Amino acid sequence: MDSQKSSAGVSKTAKITKTPSRGRGVQRVSALLDAASAVFAEAGYEAATTTEIARRANASIGSLYQFFPTKEHLAAALHARHLDSLAAVFDSLAAKAQGAANEHGAASDGIIDELFQRLLVYLEANPAFLVLGERRSLDPAVKKQARARLRGGIAGLLQTIEPPVPRERIAPLAAVILHLIRMAAMLRADDDLAIRDPAVAELREMLRRHLAATQVMACPWAKALHAG
Repeated sequence: MDSQKSSAGVSKTAKITKTPSRGRGVQRVSALLDAASAVFAEAGYEAATTTEIARRANASIGSLYQFFPTKEHLAAALHARHLDSLAAVFDSLAAKAQGAANEHGAASDGIIDELFQRLLVYLEANPAFLVLGERRSLDPAVKKQARARLRGGIAGLLQTIEPPVPRERIAPLAAVILHLIRMAAMLRADDDLAIRDPAVAELREMLRRHLAATQVMACPWAKALHAG
């Protein structure tokens, strides 16, 4: 019978319970998280087992439970790691946008197109992130915080571009961009090669056109025309 501890009664925000202090322990935790990412992506959260995760990591089940007493502890730690990785993407693009602003006075709206591509590549390479974000055991408050963190990163980039996006439209537009990227990632997983890439290209073009239209409406002459 498969060895699988129940997560009943465990905090839904549970993370790693024993922080490794030595290099070997850090490597073991990293290997367990990498294995968990692969198993969650292949089997889904509900069907994934700690036994299979330990096997993939070449670790004993006891070693896994030493750091992650339940599957939910593993999921929470892995989800947090993915969020940190995505935050690094936002930070990198923000630094690039700031450099452009220092040189030209503002960042190009091409930074949003680059964001679309980089997040799409990340989600394709790490399908477990979307799986974990939709698991039933995820605390709604944690899910809300994660969504706010991602939208905040996008909103921060929208604030740097020129022509500017109207302030009142930044938050809604950030939410739309996040959903479009998620949709693009799901399309890229489609087996129909004839439709997959063209469909993603359509989403990307939709974003470009909508962003351009939003920026135009922020121009003084457009505001005056609309008011008239």
